[in-house]
Amino acid sequence: MRIEDRRPDEPPADGLTVGRTAALVGVSAKTLHHWDTIGLVRPVGRTRAGYRVYGDDDVARLHRVLVYREIGVPLAAIGRLLDDPAVDAREHLHRQRGRLVDRISRLERMVGAVDRMLLESKPGIRLTPGEQVEIFGADWQPGWAEEAEERWGGTDQWAQYAERAAGMSAEDWKDVAAATEALTADLGGAYRSGVAPGSDVADALAERHRAQISTYFDCTYAMQVCIGRTYVADPGYAAHYDAIAPGLNSWLFAVIAANARAHGVDPESAAWE
Repeated sequence: MRIEDRRPDEPPADGLTVGRTAALVGVSAKTLHHWDTIGLVRPVGRTRAGYRVYGDDDVARLHRVLVYREIGVPLAAIGRLLDDPAVDAREHLHRQRGRLVDRISRLERMVGAVDRMLLESKPGIRLTPGEQVEIFGADWQPGWAEEAEERWGGTDQWAQYAERAAGMSAEDWKDVAAATEALTADLGGAYRSGVAPGSDVADALAERHRAQISTYFDCTYAMQVCIGRTYVADPGYAAHYDAIAPGLNSWLFAVIAANARAHGVDPESAAWE
């Protein structure tokens, strides 16, 4: 059956209708009509009812047009590139490729700038994930900060933390990390040497622990007890302290609880306040 003998609604076997061609190459039917009108891509034939029919060569030309359009070549120039035998299309594509590489580099720099702006405008730690790992150590997971925000983001303490953290530089965070590492080492040493909860040495460590938390927000004795409970109940905290010394998490909670009791807080009923 010839194209001319087909019904208007019957898709031709030897070509594609405008709608099917538009879907295939990813443009609108209106665009194909326009390109036909200006002579950029004229389909090989039409049905008896006058519908455009695109052949394989037409579709291949459409793809070349799309490549040139994507790299910013005006439609009028695309027509000349495709139809003028004197034009070296390959050499032209090499030039356009170089321009695209330059554009990609500029866009990547812009993305980096936007990322830095987003980081600086976000409450909390104003460090890149790489800087966080460098400062807090290889075990640090940048996602922990997001998890903490999801868990405590609506509290007054989180708002206080966000305000303080936003004003801290990378050097400030290095100081915080160093102080935390020193405290952890001293806690492990005291535990291994048999320091008893409630002793002067243990109480001094409990106060250093509370002061360290107060770097982020004002930590009461009751809040410290609540945090200490997580060292025992949370598997992540337990694993962290067990890696330093098995049982350190339970001992640290006992140290915190004894010091809180000495300051009039009942560890059994302490609440976040």
